[in-house]
Parts: sequence; structure tokens; C-alpha cells
Amino acid sequence: MTDYATTHRTSIENPEEFWAQAAEGIDWETRWDSVLSEPSPGIFRWFSGGILNTCYNALDRHVERGRGDQAAVIYDSPVTDTKRRISYSELLADVATFAGVLAENGVTRGDRVIVYMPMIPEAIVAVLACARLGAVHSVVFGGFAANELATRIDDARPRVIVSASCGIEPTRLVEYKPLLDAAIDLANHKPDTCIVLQRPQVEAGMVAGRDVDWHEAAATATPGDCVFVEATDPLYLLYTSGTTGQPKGIVRDNGGHAVALHWSMKNIYGVEPGEVYWAASDIGWVVGHSYIIYGPLLHGNTTVLYEGKPVGTPDAGAFWRVAAEHGVATMFTAPTAFRAIKQRDPDGKLIGDYDLSKMRALFLAGERCDPDTLHWAEDRLGIPVIDHWWQTETGWAIAANCLGIELLPVKAGSVGPAAPGWDVRCLNPDGSAVKSGDVGAIACKLPLPPGTLPGLWQAEERFRSSYLETFPGFYETGDAGFIDDDGYIHVMSRTDDVINVAGHRLSTGAIEEVLAGHPDVAECAVIGASDKLKGQLPVGFVVLKAGVSRAPADIVAEVIAMVREHVGPVAAFKNAVVVERLPKTRSGKILRSTMRSIADGSEYRVPATIEDGVVLDEVETALKAIGYGST
Repeated sequence: MTDYATTHRTSIENPEEFWAQAAEGIDWETRWDSVLSEPSPGIFRWFSGGILNTCYNALDRHVERGRGDQAAVIYDSPVTDTKRRISYSELLADVATFAGVLAENGVTRGDRVIVYMPMIPEAIVAVLACARLGAVHSVVFGGFAANELATRIDDARPRVIVSASCGIEPTRLVEYKPLLDAAIDLANHKPDTCIVLQRPQVEAGMVAGRDVDWHEAAATATPGDCVFVEATDPLYLLYTSGTTGQPKGIVRDNGGHAVALHWSMKNIYGVEPGEVYWAASDIGWVVGHSYIIYGPLLHGNTTVLYEGKPVGTPDAGAFWRVAAEHGVATMFTAPTAFRAIKQRDPDGKLIGDYDLSKMRALFLAGERCDPDTLHWAEDRLGIPVIDHWWQTETGWAIAANCLGIELLPVKAGSVGPAAPGWDVRCLNPDGSAVKSGDVGAIACKLPLPPGTLPGLWQAEERFRSSYLETFPGFYETGDAGFIDDDGYIHVMSRTDDVINVAGHRLSTGAIEEVLAGHPDVAECAVIGASDKLKGQLPVGFVVLKAGVSRAPADIVAEVIAMVREHVGPVAAFKNAVVVERLPKTRSGKILRSTMRSIADGSEYRVPATIEDGVVLDEVETALKAIGYGST
């Protein structure tokens, strides 16, 4: 087996040869004219001239080669008490049928289709049916607020919107159709058709002349064939929040995406075709796109679609039940999920109730993983626990300990070395390299590897200003951290979360590491609050483990002393509060910038992706108690 160092060096020195070889894992209708091209300065394209169909690569070719009876999707829904195994042949038939439904409603190559659905198999069917027709799908997280959905409708200008009557949370139903109707009323662009899946829990009201019942349409549809498209044609748009309040439409192409995702399944996650892979995320996020839908199916794996939570459906053993029952080989989730499990079951007793002998590795990403959480998982699972790092924009890992190439020593607090294809640097504001171990802005040398964003939807200048202008010749990640002497990358915070305390630049992530090491702390966050004397001062928020009965004031005093010991007096860390929960997005990211605005008494916009707005009130109350926030 080739070692990591050789593989990475080859990918950087000979990227065209490296990725041409990887592209042999994909079926092409027509091979490419060039592996890599640069049609305009800083704008790169992979496999120009190549023609393929992503749905064919995810489904048809596996059925044609004898994998039709294998499970493609395992649907596990504790909120509806439903479990289904859907074979590759069955999924192909459903996708071809729904492609026919879309085609009969006017969808052709290049048209946009918004998918606004919960975590149900039909959501995967809708996505792959778009890919089958060469249409461009844009998945919007189910239950997103009407005004946020409306902005995406106006930007993508979909011909059709596909939705469902409701989503199901552990304690409530979320009716989607009223939100969808309100969004269409708000939007300037009006879709021709809405295709609605009626779930048994709620029947949605239908608009005559516009709305189509999924099941009725599918009953009479003629199955749709694959439409082969250019490798550089868009496969999907995925909107991410923009600093201007106008969401950014991240574009993903067909060719580079298929090559990179297929390659990553074996080389990063270490799974073989036929094995069960589970990304415990949501299809509304990039992880769901890449590793619930496309990556596993392109590679011939079985993917788990889980409609539930890490805790509460029914308890903190939910993940272990799913992994054991379905024979998961590799699991991928967010550190915040594990912190929730650790808070409810601090000793991991529920793990012992399940046979996890088939699980070989756990991957974490989406939020910085503190060493305490990583060690907790390692000690209780007895398998490699690998923190890795990527973004909506990149589509797959920038940095990872690549299990399928060579398992390197795991360093708690690090996301591992740069993945093959990635040339990662830490830079000063002037673009010069920082010293090894010093914190800087993390940037990636162009060209980025296949599968990454070739641009923003109809916004090239915004793409350049957002990602390419700060450091010419580099992609600006917006993250800050350092690279150690062994080449391991340590992502400490977002660039705007590096705080300046009396002229000393400190990473909030370094302070969070210390707080997370306290035996009573389940999870934590640190922000930099404005201070007239020192510029900024760190403020900590800690959530305690279940069953902790000690006085919060004592725990606060202890964590303050720990920061003084491990980071030093330079941190000037004097303020911390105990809260019941941290405000997060539905994907698990802590809303540090919103918390910072509350602390500074600044106006802020409640993010559309917030999990529970009530938590912000608790943060505001806690901050007021220590002298921060509006008065």
C-alpha cells in the first residue's frame, strides 16, 4: 500500500496524473479533453470535455454489474418507528419513475429544482432524479423559515419545488406546506409546479393548478432515462449563509464531484463497496449531500438514512443501536452529537448494551472537536476516532487522517495532515507564511482539487471577493489555526474568532480546549467580548454533564484557574458562566458570532438555521449577570 507522504506528494506535484487515475473509478460516456484547465485567472475546471451522468454512476452501473440486490439505503426512523432496506434495484426504479414525474412537469437539463424535504427516502429519490435528468437540485433544509426559503427560490429560480407535508421532530410535527406556500408568496420568482409527498402524519392542503401529489403522479409516470451532461455542468447548488445576509449559492459540478467523492470513500474513510457507511447528518447540509447520498452510492456502499437524534430518540444510546443493528463499518458525525451523548451518559454505559464489533472507525467534523470529547470516544469505543476538517465550499475533506491510505498517529486537537490534493498553508495578513506552530489564516493553494466549488451561482465577482482576493493564488478558508512540525493542521477557530487581548492574538479554541478538560464540563464555547481597556476579553460558557450537583460558582472558579495555568495570565480569562445549552445551528455549529454580538450589545440577526431561539435568551441573561450585553 502506498504511504500517506508519497500519496500526498504525488497529488501536489502531479495533480493531473493523480486525478486522471482516480477518474478511472467513474464511468464516462465520453472521456475528457483536459484533466485541468483555467478558463480565466483563478477559475479552474476539472475534466473539461468529459461527459457522464452522476445518477448512472450512483445506481445504474451497480445494478448492471450485479449489485442490484444489495441494500443501497437503510432508512431508520425512530420518530415514526419505521425501518426499511431499499436495494439498488428498488432505488433505481423509484428514481427513474420520479425522473419521469419531473420530466412530465417540464424539467429538462439545466433546470433548477428545489428539494425541501425531511430525512426520508423520497428525498434521496428526488435528488438523484434531478441528477438523472441533468437538472440542478438545490436542497433546502426541511422546515427552514419561509423568508429564508424565499431568498433561495429567487436566487435559484426553480421550475419545480419538491416537498413533503411535514417533518417530524421528537416532540412535534413541523408542517412544511404552509411554510412553502408562504415562501412562494414572498418570492418574486414563482415555480411552475410543486410536487408534494403526503406523509400519513399530516395531509397538506394543495393549490389547484400548481400542486401535484407525488404518489398520484408516480403511479402513471413513464420512467426517465439518464441525460448525459458535461463534467463541468452544475450538479447542485447548496446555499450557505453570507456575511451580507444574502445566501451564497455554492456550485458543485458533475465530473470532479463524482471523481473526488468516489475516491474519498476508500482512501479517506477506508470502506469497501458493499459495506455499510453512516453519516449521521441531514441531507440539507453538505455532509448529507456528500456522504449520505453521493459518496456511498457512487462507491457501491450501503448508506444509512437516520430520521432521529443522537439523544432523545429514545435515549443517549440511539447511535449505538443504529450502528449495531445495521452493521455500520464507518460512522461520521459532528462532535456536538458526541458531546450531547457524553452529557447524558457521561460514563458511556449505554455503549455496553450493543454489539459494535463491525464498527472500525469514527470520523468527526462540522465543529471543532475538543481533545476531551475525542478521548472519551476513543476510550469507550476502542477504535480510531478521527477528527477531520472540511467546508460546504470544499465538498470533502481538506485535512484528514486518511484511513484507507495509512493510519497515522491521532493527535487530539488536530484535524490531521492535509488530504491528498490539498496544499494547505498558514498565512500572515500580508500573505507571508507564519512560523510552524504560530496561528495564522488557513489558506489552500490553487488550484483546489476536484469536487470543490468552481464558483458561486451566477456570482463570479462575489466568488472572487469572498475567497480569492485576500491571498492571491490561494483559497481563503476563513478559518484560523496553525500547522505543527509534523504537518498536522490545528483549526482553532474562525478567523474572526481570533481575539486580541491587549495586543496578544489568542485563539478561542485554545481556551475551549482547557475548559473542555474540566471533569464536570460536557461542552463549552468561548467568545471575545469588547473591552475598553484591553480591546477584547474572553468570556466562557460551559454546559455541565448530567448529574453534576456542585455549585456553578465553584466550577467557574476552577475553569478560570485552569486557563490561567495552561494558557497563562496573558489570556486575562476572568469571566465564565454556566448555561443549560449552547445556541447552535441545526447542523451543530455553535453560534459564536451571535453570542459575541449579544455580549457587545450590538444588533444581530437571528440565524435562520438556529436550533432553538429560546437559548439566545438564556445566553443574554447569563451575560447580563456578569456585566455584558444591553442594559
